[in-house]
Amino acid sequence: MSHASTAQSALFEFLRARSFQTGEFVLASGKTSNYYIDCRSTTLDAQGACLVGEAVRERVRNEAETRGLTIDGVGGLTLGADPIALATAIASFRAGDSPALQPFVVRKEPKGHGKGKQIEGGFADGCTVVALDDVITTGGSTLQAIEAIEREGGNVAFVLALVDRQEGGRENIEAAGYPVVSVFSRDQLLAGSL
Repeated sequence: MSHASTAQSALFEFLRARSFQTGEFVLASGKTSNYYIDCRSTTLDAQGACLVGEAVRERVRNEAETRGLTIDGVGGLTLGADPIALATAIASFRAGDSPALQPFVVRKEPKGHGKGKQIEGGFADGCTVVALDDVITTGGSTLQAIEAIEREGGNVAFVLALVDRQEGGRENIEAAGYPVVSVFSRDQLLAGSL
């Protein structure tokens, strides 16, 4: 990615300073890793969220234009995708996109009361959306979100991750039929440059 935008470059520096650590870490899978990416340290920060919104909105718009698509909304499985979806929607509104991208949240399970919804926010049957994730490792949570989106009548145009850990998740999601783009990769974060 030698042609990084200003928003992407600023987000890279911020994310690398706030969310990327080297050392010995035990992951949720039980495996050990010599680095750890905690995107929430960036996405749940006021400045970080603004940078995320700008960079992800730009990436969604560019990818949609390349594919000849109109995207209605952005969202994914709670909790990692939630702040990214909201920041992207705010950036879209502030940029004057017409219509602005709508954010939505995919619950891990449908609500046990009320309407029993699994998807909340700017989502409706027939919407074309981008499934978001903060970090893709195996792709399992992203595929879980996609399943819920499609069950509710949504069409997933592509998947966008803030960071691809390059551990097979992209390949798993693409094998299921969904293109994957990422703003950053593990290799870029390890190298310290775009």
